[in-house]
Amino acid sequence: MRNLITNKCNIFLAPSWGKDARRAGKGLLFLSFLLSTSSCSIAQSIKVNQVGYYPSETKVAVIEPTVTAKSFTLKDAKGKKVWSGKAVRTSVSPFTQKVRQVVDFSIVKTPGTYTFVAGKEEQKIVIKDNAFADVAKAAMKAFYLQRTAMPIEEKYAGVYARPAAHMDDKVVVHQSAASPLRPAGTVISSPFGWYDAGDFNKYIVNSGFTVGVLLQAYELNKAYADKMNLVIPESEDAVPDFLDEVMYNLKWMITMQDPYDGGVYHKLTTPNFEGFDMPATCSQTRYVVQKSTQASLDYAASLAQAARIYSAYPKYQAFAKEAVKAAERAYAWAVKNPNFFYDQNGNNEKYSPKVNTGMYDDKASADEFFWAATELYLTTKQNSYFEQAKSFMPQSYRVPTWGEVSGLGVQQWINQSLLGKLDGIDFPVEKMKADLLAFCDECMLRMPTSSFNAPHGNREQDFPWGSNSEMCAGQGIALTYAYTLTKDHKYLSAAIADADYLLGRNATGYCFVTGFGTKQVMHPHQRISAADGIDAPLPGFLAGGPNPGQQDIAQVTTYPSKAADESYTDDVNSYASNEIAINWNAYLVGLMMTIDSNLGK
Repeated sequence: MRNLITNKCNIFLAPSWGKDARRAGKGLLFLSFLLSTSSCSIAQSIKVNQVGYYPSETKVAVIEPTVTAKSFTLKDAKGKKVWSGKAVRTSVSPFTQKVRQVVDFSIVKTPGTYTFVAGKEEQKIVIKDNAFADVAKAAMKAFYLQRTAMPIEEKYAGVYARPAAHMDDKVVVHQSAASPLRPAGTVISSPFGWYDAGDFNKYIVNSGFTVGVLLQAYELNKAYADKMNLVIPESEDAVPDFLDEVMYNLKWMITMQDPYDGGVYHKLTTPNFEGFDMPATCSQTRYVVQKSTQASLDYAASLAQAARIYSAYPKYQAFAKEAVKAAERAYAWAVKNPNFFYDQNGNNEKYSPKVNTGMYDDKASADEFFWAATELYLTTKQNSYFEQAKSFMPQSYRVPTWGEVSGLGVQQWINQSLLGKLDGIDFPVEKMKADLLAFCDECMLRMPTSSFNAPHGNREQDFPWGSNSEMCAGQGIALTYAYTLTKDHKYLSAAIADADYLLGRNATGYCFVTGFGTKQVMHPHQRISAADGIDAPLPGFLAGGPNPGQQDIAQVTTYPSKAADESYTDDVNSYASNEIAINWNAYLVGLMMTIDSNLGK
């Protein structure tokens, strides 16, 4: 199927799935462009949101110092000048000292396709209602493309269809995971779930975190999410597609508990990463590996959270009841084993086979106890969980990451307060709100001098591994909470600015969501996209983003710079800057969906 989708100036846009996009005769589902493209030029010197600006919101372009022009114009689709102006300020990069011009054309509010002109450079600009809706939908649909243990069918995935693989109905209990009633070598069944990232393994810590982020976004944007038609196998049932997709992963997670003691296996994995081959060609034995405190608590939190939401749907009521019991057993195991942390290197010294895949390890569990106790209290109303949540409450708000999940607990208390479900409950939610607002106010202080008119991207610490996710999209979600709490539009504008950064207004000029933009990520570190013979990668995935750590530098020679915000390369070998991951996509879904539900029509 190579070259079925042609590369014309790297302009691809999100696919439209469904019967209306089916080509008669051969039955192939071709991509239907959601936006038209009028030019094949890719302006390297004009940095903009390449997907779309909301009519009434701030519209900013950033001009690189290679452009000497001091005045700029915007032309409509007929070539008529509709705006002209100069930069409102200059910005100095803290990393490279580049002096850029910041141009504000917010006065243009009429939806349409425009051309931004800076000297000899041009860049397409789109203004439209529901500007982020297509990204939100594609990012959620991407989870279907990550499903294991079932065929990804043409009628749902078009050219990205593939046969079933990794059925996981014969998974072996690893020596590190052995227990008296489930000794090493026991064969268990653990199907369903999503591939975690660019690899083919499944990890409870990251799956639990991903589910937590998605379901929190769902609860705050329920009416919006319920209308999301993802065109997946479950689309005809009486449950929102959003919840059906998350359930596919939950059905895997619940199988990862030892039924005899309640502990939860850390991951389901091959001993070594597979090569860059299609899933159906892989043949390594798959194992469940060591139980851990973090896995058990993330499992408990996400299943307890899911039980509250899914109990409203008859199709999933039995699952919801089972999930509560499983969550309580996992929490009880963690209380007995509060420091049983995953230790891959130690395991490899003692057990066979050695395991060399992703670790998702950390050496503290107070944050997981806080999140799990929070979710279990909100689901069961048992006072013991309430007291546990109080005892583990963090001193300040931090954007949640898979290794520091206390922010998920904070956000959940705020969620429930916003939903009016905490009446009469004496928990220090007001302090948590104040902590979150203090964090967001600090973010806001960076905007007036930022290189790309966003809270994100102005400090060295903004660019760890996966910087586009927690540091940018996660920060954006925190800003949407601040907006919801205060109704002060400045916070929503700042969240949109972080989204603009992800969609192209950044030092690299890439739109970091596959399938979107005029300068696209074409070679993500993802095995399926690399091996499927299709030029365009699977759409809707968020690339990790700039990472000056360059942990893959021994294999990657294409980094253009060591500067923090330019340390990104669209190279399939760059796992440090160009991988995809389910937790990163969860943040992308949450940010785009929340903004669009507040602004869309």
